[in-house]
This record gives sequence, C-alpha cells and structure tokens, in this order.
Amino acid sequence: MGIIGNSVSENTYNLLKKSMDASALRSKVIANNIANINTKGYKKFYVTFEDTLNDSMGEDTLKTDNNKHMQTGSTSSDISVKKDESTSMRQDGNNVDIDSEMTNQAANTLMFNALVKQVNSKNSLTSYIIGGGK
Repeated sequence: MGIIGNSVSENTYNLLKKSMDASALRSKVIANNIANINTKGYKKFYVTFEDTLNDSMGEDTLKTDNNKHMQTGSTSSDISVKKDESTSMRQDGNNVDIDSEMTNQAANTLMFNALVKQVNSKNSLTSYIIGGGK
C-alpha cells in the first residue's frame, strides 16, 4: 500500500504542478494578446493543456468493476502555445477580442488560485500525517 500511495501522491503533485505551469503560461499569453490589441495583422495565441490532458487520461486505463477503484492511467500531456488563424475581429486582420481575453484572464486567475489551494491543502495534510496528527 505504501508504494502505491506514494506513486499516486507523486502523480497528483506532478499533475498539480503541470496545471499551475500551464495556468502561468496562459496568463502570459493572454497578457501578450491584450498588449497587441492594436497591432495590425496580429493573430492571438492560446494555450492548450486541458484537451491533451483529457485525451491522455483516457489512454492506458485499467478495467475495473467499481467506479471507486483507482485508475493509474497516463497523465503525460503537453503544454503548448498555438496561434489562432481562424478569424479576424477587425478589417486590419487583428483577431484579439478584448472582452474575451479579459474574461479568459479572470477565469485563468480563478483556476490558478484553486490550484494553489489544492497544493496548500495537500501539503497541510502531509504535514499533519508526518506530525502524527498534532
């Protein structure tokens, strides 16, 4: 049980860390998009992480007969920045929508704060267990 518990705990920590990395990068990308709102021909960028994470979570999972059984699927996914070439918001070719970017930035900030709370909670629990419940 100890070995399995350590690997699950380590996988959880690594997933939280990678999620925080993706959120930090997303914040930088959104800020860059906002900074280029008046740049002629600028195409916005976006970060993909959750989609590749969801795809990788479906791979290599074990069959179980109870939904409470632990899955040890692969959690390797890549954080990548992609350019949105699909549309233009204005005639000068720029496709940055300030309202959308500000909404995405606010949602990303909330997500990052939730991830920080998760990490703090996990660390507090570990500290409590190590301290023998004191």
